[in-house]
Amino acid sequence: PGAGPAGHNSDGKFIARAQRIEYDCELVPRRVAIFIEKTKDGQILPVPNVVVRDVACGANHTLVLDSQKRVFSWGFGGYGRLGHAEQKDEMVPRLVKLFDFPGRGAAQIYAGYTCSFAVSETGGLFFWGATNTSRESTMYPKAVQDLCGWKIRSLACGKSSIIVAADESTISWGPSPTFGELGYGDHKPKSSTAAQEVKTLDGIYTEQVAMGYAHSLVIARDETDAEKEKLRKLP
Repeated sequence: PGAGPAGHNSDGKFIARAQRIEYDCELVPRRVAIFIEKTKDGQILPVPNVVVRDVACGANHTLVLDSQKRVFSWGFGGYGRLGHAEQKDEMVPRLVKLFDFPGRGAAQIYAGYTCSFAVSETGGLFFWGATNTSRESTMYPKAVQDLCGWKIRSLACGKSSIIVAADESTISWGPSPTFGELGYGDHKPKSSTAAQEVKTLDGIYTEQVAMGYAHSLVIARDETDAEKEKLRKLP
């Protein structure tokens, strides 16, 4: 309901009684029937042969990655989180044009509260939307220069914070207010608008990351005696 994150070409609104609008919810799974692209002149074209490989959901928007490495987005368009260079809501899945070129497809997708991420098939990390809604939004996918050259294994989003497992490091960032989810340690700044390595996890190989509204979890490798010893030394 609302901005159409279910992808059924409806915002679910109906008039329950005078001066009262309510929303229909989908109580059982319902197939998303159509995927589209929009041309520069506004023409709407169906996109055939979409085989879904991954789905990611934000607060009011949804991303899909298909077997041809294309990305589709729909739902609430505020802060540019859909990546279509406009803030218009989309009621059905719409193709994100940047990833629809040879050699520029996406390999992974992630949805934050008001933002989206994709890792390209060449390993680059792209971002659109906003993590700090009081600052300028990114209206279409742009490369995250701070992580250029890093090999990303896993990424997770909280309300406004991000955590990444890449190469031999764990990296995080997020604007204030934060509540320790960035992992920088006691007596350290709790927030950062730029990506920083989590020094409290130095020497620990993070296999996977997860993030809730304001907390983080990591799965760390413990295959060798040295790795087990480093983990034992953690608080």
